[in-house]
Amino acid sequence: MSSENKKSVLTENKMGVMSVGKLLFSMAVPMMISMLVQAFYNVVDSVFVAQISENALNAVSLAFPLQSLMIAFGGGTAVGINALLSRSLGEKNQDAADRAANTGIFLSLCFSVVFALIGIFLSKPFFLLQTETEEIVKCGTDYASVCLGCSFGIFSQFCFERLLQSTGRTTLAMVTQLTGAVINIILDPILIFGLIGFPAMGVKGAAVATVAGQIVAAIFAVILNIKCNPEIHISLKRIRWHKETAKGILKVGFPSIIMQSIGSVMTFSLNNILIAFTETATAVFGAYFKLQSFIFMPIFGLNNAMVPIISYNFGAKKAGRVKSTIRITIITAVVLMFIGVIAFETIPHVLLSIFNASENMIAIGVPALRIIAIHLCLAGFCIIAGSVCQAIGNPVYSLIVSVCRQLVVLLPAAWLLSKTGILEMVWWAFPIAEVCSLILSSIFLSKTMKKANKIMNEN
Repeated sequence: MSSENKKSVLTENKMGVMSVGKLLFSMAVPMMISMLVQAFYNVVDSVFVAQISENALNAVSLAFPLQSLMIAFGGGTAVGINALLSRSLGEKNQDAADRAANTGIFLSLCFSVVFALIGIFLSKPFFLLQTETEEIVKCGTDYASVCLGCSFGIFSQFCFERLLQSTGRTTLAMVTQLTGAVINIILDPILIFGLIGFPAMGVKGAAVATVAGQIVAAIFAVILNIKCNPEIHISLKRIRWHKETAKGILKVGFPSIIMQSIGSVMTFSLNNILIAFTETATAVFGAYFKLQSFIFMPIFGLNNAMVPIISYNFGAKKAGRVKSTIRITIITAVVLMFIGVIAFETIPHVLLSIFNASENMIAIGVPALRIIAIHLCLAGFCIIAGSVCQAIGNPVYSLIVSVCRQLVVLLPAAWLLSKTGILEMVWWAFPIAEVCSLILSSIFLSKTMKKANKIMNEN
């Protein structure tokens, strides 16, 4: 990077001047498209794996808590990088923005090493805690050990894509995500079933296809940051620990990590509640998570576009733009969630048939999807409200909501409802927990905005 670029004074980024609605959707649409593709290839994994056996699908479903824990650390760190970098740009502090980028890369690489060790040494014990079915344990161990053992791919992809998003280059981030997704989709049937001369690897093939897509996407994202993202300066010498910057990243990112990790604990615990009824119930739960990703992923894409816009304009003390961004994002999220509700309520049997569902799986899954879908619109509001708190600097509020929703309400409710001996009752824990989340999210969003308004109105 030339000294001229390093010394240049930051000009106003489009996040501070473009019409809010146009800005939000110009940034969000590429992210939402890429997230939909991500959701598609997650479902494709399970669709192909389901062709092997229901036990193979169960194995991938039971592996989800480990994967979601890894995603929690990768995504949470990326949220912290995104918020701190965007805020620094809004404040016209180039040095702080560069430190956020380089320190964030260092943190991501450190976390990837930790999860590689977890994948290599703890995958089999993790599955033995849940079931003694030999096929599930073997398939699950094969799948998790590869996905976590090569975790540097997903951690790097998260980090470098967020660097692009933080400066408003969401189209470039979309390109990297699409590249990884397409590679995964192409490799899935080839490696799972052994096509065009490759050996049939079964469930392990699905894992190899996944990490291959992640690694290629990460490499592509690195190249695009170096070539097409002049607002941040990445340097090998600066990819190291910087206490204050790391503290700033983790202050925002760690609550997100905890929130998503709590989701991992919830999934693991709920799987244990469901498996006491039948292993097919865990397959239904796994199928639900794959299907709901088609609804939640676009919301997360919208959310990822919102965070840097809010952080930038909060740093620039542009209160009107912050409020407009929040209002438009919440309305859009609720509308998207309502579309999901319609799908789950009207065609649940069609959705489950995608996974080669047996008659028993259909019988369990149809009422499950219809009951769980009741909470989706409420969840749309809560997701956005929590991210607003994070972007403006009150991440603890999001953490409290997540803990209350999943550990204080959802799991105890599911456990108590399971004591009725009626599997269908367990699914009601989801809408019950979301009502609690809605109440807390509304209170905390109001408090956050009152505090933010005072800061932004200061001269």
